Amino acid sequence: MIVPPLALAQFVASYAATTMTVAVSVIAADLGTTVLGVQTAITLFTLTMASLMVPGSKLTDFLGRKRCFLLGLVVYGGGALLASAAQGTGTLILGYSLLQGIGSALMIPPIYILVTVTGSDVATRARRFGVVSGAGALGAAAGPLIGGLVTTWLGWRASFLLQVLIVGLVVVLALRLVEPPEVPARTRFDVFGAGLSAAGLFFVVVGVLQMGTALFWVFAAVGVAILFAFAAYIRARERAGREPLVSPGLFRDRTTRLGLVTQHVQWLVLQGAFFVIAVFLQQARGYDAIETGLMLTPATVGILAASGAAGRMARRHSQRRLIRGGFVLAIAGLVLVLLLVRADSGVASAVPGLFLLGAGVGIMLTASVNLVQSRSPDAAQGDISGVSRSVSNLGSSVGTALAGSVLAGAAGHGFALALATLTLVAVVGLIAALLLPRPR
Repeated sequence: MIVPPLALAQFVASYAATTMTVAVSVIAADLGTTVLGVQTAITLFTLTMASLMVPGSKLTDFLGRKRCFLLGLVVYGGGALLASAAQGTGTLILGYSLLQGIGSALMIPPIYILVTVTGSDVATRARRFGVVSGAGALGAAAGPLIGGLVTTWLGWRASFLLQVLIVGLVVVLALRLVEPPEVPARTRFDVFGAGLSAAGLFFVVVGVLQMGTALFWVFAAVGVAILFAFAAYIRARERAGREPLVSPGLFRDRTTRLGLVTQHVQWLVLQGAFFVIAVFLQQARGYDAIETGLMLTPATVGILAASGAAGRMARRHSQRRLIRGGFVLAIAGLVLVLLLVRADSGVASAVPGLFLLGAGVGIMLTASVNLVQSRSPDAAQGDISGVSRSVSNLGSSVGTALAGSVLAGAAGHGFALALATLTLVAVVGLIAALLLPRPR
């Protein structure tokens, strides 16, 4: 009974990150604000979640994994309920951007920690990670479709109420979870380190969202400088015999470093490709949100099929081989979309490429998470889980921003150029996967 509440929670968090995009105009008109105002709320949600993921993960060492998960659900559900009753942009930002962002940062890391510490072997973890990763990818992929249906039939507020209902079900199921017996000893929480990491990630994500403008370099430089200061700080704190927010030792392991790179690239390629294809379908073919979501179904099917087979594949192949194979399939899928999909091509032209892209990403998502999480002992799961989720969220932000920047800067062949750029990034991910050392 451990997997259903964790998978549902990951689904609703991923759903919240993508479903708002199809309801921006409707919400703006209903609240008497501008599209930019609603887009600001979406951006702040991303910023809040990404900035607080590492501190939120570390809190599991103090509150306990189950308690932190439940707290995140309550905060998230309260935010969704408040957003559903919003009468202005301020309330929407408070409920959706801040409370749901904070709730996500509290509940997502324990999902991956609980799967890791309760899994007895690699195959068991792979099977569970497959379900959780599949639920997350399904939420991200189906967000626009479900959001479009709900917004069209019931109104945009119903989309938030749907999240409240799902969170309520997750809370009921999660109450039956058993807290793992060995929780790391509680020490003093590194408040200053949490502030540095949050500030660094905040400015990096803001910079990514400004990609294509001069502000990109300003915010990115500030964010990177703060993160370098954070790295120096945690090393100094560890040398002084005090526990840092994140142990620097995590990054000394080559497998962990390269595994995190593959995670970042996977989410970058997935979200970037979905963004480019969705914009292409709506601008070149005139599809609405529902039709766009249906066209992306082959990728969703591929993700779910690969995630469902994760346990069997982990018994037959190493995680390193699965990550490499996943990248090869994803690259092949992107190339097929580039070669076959045109403004006047039929619906079937996109099916092979999208299915291979989804299957490749589905294989990689499970294998990379399993590889990275399993490299660290149970006592360090609070550290690695937060870093892993931050890297993945940053990949999603970079993917959308990079694709949008290429589309905005290219004339005539912007869609093809954006997909070609994402294909090159996927090749970089494949190179990182090829450099993964053999398992001991």
